[in-house]
Amino acid sequence: MAFFAGFDTEVFPGLDCMTWLRANSNLRWCGYYLAPAPNRSPTGWPGRYEALKADWGVVPIYVGQQDPRTATAHYKPSSLLTAERGAIDAGDAVKLAWQDQFPGGTFVYLDWEYGGLDGAGARDYVKAWAAAVAAEGTFMPGVYCSHNTASGVVKLLNTIDPAPAARLWCWKVPSADNHPYLGDLGAVPAPDPAGCGFAGAIAWQRDQNTTVTLPDGAPAKSLKVDFSTAASADPAAPPAARA
Repeated sequence: MAFFAGFDTEVFPGLDCMTWLRANSNLRWCGYYLAPAPNRSPTGWPGRYEALKADWGVVPIYVGQQDPRTATAHYKPSSLLTAERGAIDAGDAVKLAWQDQFPGGTFVYLDWEYGGLDGAGARDYVKAWAAAVAAEGTFMPGVYCSHNTASGVVKLLNTIDPAPAARLWCWKVPSADNHPYLGDLGAVPAPDPAGCGFAGAIAWQRDQNTTVTLPDGAPAKSLKVDFSTAASADPAAPPAARA
């Protein structure tokens, strides 16, 4: 079975760079940050879906409320973790995906950065967000989370009536520290996503905060990206449209 390499990066690299990557790498899909979101300012992605969809699988990501323990010295997240806020943010995610002209049935992924659901209000928020996206009926809910959290997310979403057919994009990385990419951009590894440790993962983010140095003639000198592998060339595509 073939698997597909993909990437995400906070700041949109530019259309010229996206075209170059499609022609000079084995990357076939990209994360796409919906914004403004509670923990994501616009960084160039909004409004780019139409220009990307012919060449890329495009995965909309909504960076909603976060566990306060994700805070750093330079970052204090919005952490309004309630069911009411989950429903509000779900409506916002649907609106943003619709504005960017994603087709009906697309899976929109809630970005959950903390490696657990044990924080106050976390389960209420995640459940309400997924339930509200599913109930609205235009898009399908997905969740980006730790491989260690994935089974708990599935159990939580199964308490929704009816339970949504959600997809999970899991992260399991050797390090989150900044580091250079030393591999071949034309052969970014794309192993089975189940290798993350959660058998039901449609995608596995397996490398974070890696800086890729591009060759002379590329539209940029370098890119800071996260690399993933997926069971589909478009992990957000409606079920009938999956590659």
